[in-house]
Amino acid sequence: MKKIGIIPLRKGSKGIVGKNKKKMVGRPLFSWVLTEAIFSDLDQIYVFTDDVEIIAFIEKEYTWTNKVIPLLRNEENASDTSSTESAMLEFSEKINHDYNIICLLQATSPLTLTADINTALSRITNESFDSAISVVKTHRFIWNKQGEPMNYDIFNRPRRQDFEGLLIENGAVYCSTKEAFLDKKNRISGKIGLVEMSEDTLIEIDSLSDWNSIETLLIGRQKALKQNQKIEYLVLDVDGVFTDGSVYYDKEGEMAKKFDMRDGMGLEILRQNGVEVVVLTSENSKLVEQRMKKLQIKNTFLGVKDKYSFLKHFIKDRNSSFAAVAYVGDDVNDLTNICSCGWSFAPANAVDIVKMNADIVLSHHSGNGAIREVCDIIKKYNNRYE
Repeated sequence: MKKIGIIPLRKGSKGIVGKNKKKMVGRPLFSWVLTEAIFSDLDQIYVFTDDVEIIAFIEKEYTWTNKVIPLLRNEENASDTSSTESAMLEFSEKINHDYNIICLLQATSPLTLTADINTALSRITNESFDSAISVVKTHRFIWNKQGEPMNYDIFNRPRRQDFEGLLIENGAVYCSTKEAFLDKKNRISGKIGLVEMSEDTLIEIDSLSDWNSIETLLIGRQKALKQNQKIEYLVLDVDGVFTDGSVYYDKEGEMAKKFDMRDGMGLEILRQNGVEVVVLTSENSKLVEQRMKKLQIKNTFLGVKDKYSFLKHFIKDRNSSFAAVAYVGDDVNDLTNICSCGWSFAPANAVDIVKMNADIVLSHHSGNGAIREVCDIIKKYNNRYE
């Protein structure tokens, strides 16, 4: 049974300009639900968009998985007045209806988790529903425009613990069998199963205030998932961690970066104590590649923009977890990993939002002994497990 996901994205956005590409906790908004979909039971995920920049980003960024496919969406189906169903029908025709279950995922619901997607799929595959929809239970009292209560008796106001509440559609996940979708031409139909998600997922991103609320929730959620154990991997950004963030250019391009030799000795000592060193940078730099070869860091990954998604793949491939990772970063593109890894560090001269969310703010600046300081801390920390 082939299960596919579709994430429809439009280039235009009136409420928040460039919303789908705007950085949420240092990552493009759409990458949050895409990453959860990659690690779900979906066989393939299509990002269906009229934005060629997003298509180019996906083609370059997610080469480590064969599950993600970008697909160009017709402009007439990407206007403000176009329905999501019309885009889904266009998409279905473009892939020759090659699926058994179709799962609509919304980029504006970045709190969606892999478990939510899998539960929706299970409603159809294991419980014989024709479709499934995500909902949120609310205990709020609802009124109509005539001033009449719709879900409680004003003379017998129930206590919250005695009130069953209402289930409200949260716009995050919709699944359907191919037969039901093509017959009714609607995202849900027939016998509909429910997937209850947490109450905070009721917020969809339609305004900047929504954006700020969701970003705060995401940072809190990632931190709440943190666990500690013996560190197995030290993951390092380069510019602003290995270096002071400066780069020297001539007419030929990048000419020089400055590295601190003490950092190299610290990393060598750490490797001798069983910690694997990983370099993860968004830049493609020959100078960095040469320096990491000199330091004998085999796990050097250049040009990685979505660092969280890549790191999640990396540790899963090694049957490890974020709890076993120490991470050092200095800027917003490191923020999600800073919030997620077992231990996170920020150099003294990192940007403020990273220092606010790191577990430890180092006394040393980047390119001036920060990594060596991290190595000493990890070595002492891991000695507890000896």
